[in-house]
Amino acid sequence: MNRLSTDKRAQVVSALVEGNSLRSITRMCGVSINTVTKLLIDMGCACAAYHHQHVRNLRVRRLQCDEIWQFIGAKRKNVTPEQEQKGWGDSWTWTAIDADTKLCVTYYVGNRDRFAAYNFMCDCADRIIGRPQITTDAYRPYLQAIEDAFGTEVDYAQLHKIYGASTPDESRYSPATCIGCDMKTVMGDPDPKHVSTSFVERQNLTMRMSMRRFTRLTNGFSKKLENHGHMVALYFMHYNFCRVHKTLRVTPAMEAGLTDHVWGLEELIELLRMR
Repeated sequence: MNRLSTDKRAQVVSALVEGNSLRSITRMCGVSINTVTKLLIDMGCACAAYHHQHVRNLRVRRLQCDEIWQFIGAKRKNVTPEQEQKGWGDSWTWTAIDADTKLCVTYYVGNRDRFAAYNFMCDCADRIIGRPQITTDAYRPYLQAIEDAFGTEVDYAQLHKIYGASTPDESRYSPATCIGCDMKTVMGDPDPKHVSTSFVERQNLTMRMSMRRFTRLTNGFSKKLENHGHMVALYFMHYNFCRVHKTLRVTPAMEAGLTDHVWGLEELIELLRMR
């Protein structure tokens, strides 16, 4: 690992954030899979630490939150008790996106339950200054979690999408057709024009396209929960600071005032020296 040059490390990191699997990276870059894995772990820890320390004091007007499903090792229905102890089974990544700057305010990898919702929303509240407008789906644990995290200093609405019944000839992987949306004001006075989860749902698609571990119907899924978390941390650091958003023409971190320039991969790798 220490023998890799900065250029070679940049090659590996670039391949990781563009959705390549570990073994394909070993073939493209000519390094061992253990080296790729070690670099992923080190980068994940460094990126998570930087995000935790520096992505704070954000003035967010419109926050959108959602969860995206994936699995570790095997789907929950196929996991043995021994494998479950190792972290195998269904896993959810919770994401919060600033609709104006497209910045990922925070993320959380874990279960889809009240405990995860509470931790996720409390972390959001710790990073935001002022009174945001929040939109989520109709998942019930959000109700108590947002109240516990923000108190009454929030304008909160839920957007419940209504889906039609699936027809017998549709594929099992085809989503049902959305036939309408039901908006519910939960707290405060949210602006109905900005009650939406479109940006965070688009971010979920970007995650599936940019991380091999999220790709459906493949064998590229994560085998260890820890490595899955490292990849998510690396992805969001690259997304916030290195990846120029097409509509903004700058990175989300620049739009949010967290940096004044587009980070290169070499600068991202320099986080390893800061640990």
